[in-house]
Amino acid sequence: MTDPVADVRSPQNPKDLQVESGKATGGGPGDLHQLEPDRAKSILTRLLRAAYPHPSFPDGPYERTADTILTAAEADEGDQRVLLLGLSGLDNAAHGDFVGADDDAAEAMLRNVADDVFFVRIRSTAVVALYDDAEVWEALGYEGSSFEHGGYLHRGFDDLDWLPPARIEEYAGSTRIEIGTEEGTR
Repeated sequence: MTDPVADVRSPQNPKDLQVESGKATGGGPGDLHQLEPDRAKSILTRLLRAAYPHPSFPDGPYERTADTILTAAEADEGDQRVLLLGLSGLDNAAHGDFVGADDDAAEAMLRNVADDVFFVRIRSTAVVALYDDAEVWEALGYEGSSFEHGGYLHRGFDDLDWLPPARIEEYAGSTRIEIGTEEGTR
């Protein structure tokens, strides 16, 4: 009996994402050594926009998230290699132009690599980095942390302009008697 967690396989055809990494020069878009930093960032930014589609988000948060992922990968040669191989593989699967792929094609390619190590690592960093960006907060209407400002009580907890005004009515019935308390002990 195999452990279902340990046996995770991508439905992607391995040849689609295969990258020739042995050559130091020459090659094409799939050659690891030919994936320039700007190209890697472009592919990664497109990947992020396809994985976290928000039409109202400007490019800045996606680009900063890509920078965060690339910087984190630089700290470990193995992580960097996995990332660059994965990005090259996506570019190969898109016939050398993942950046220019339409949204449906990009999403389909990402679904094929969703369980691959390179994508799992991207996702674990991206979900935090992207949604912790002040520009994203503004686009989503989130005002940020409230603790250092004294909480939300006097700072926007009820400023939802898309909801109708709350119906607050005072209780007009008789005085409530608390059960379990004796008269005069309050």
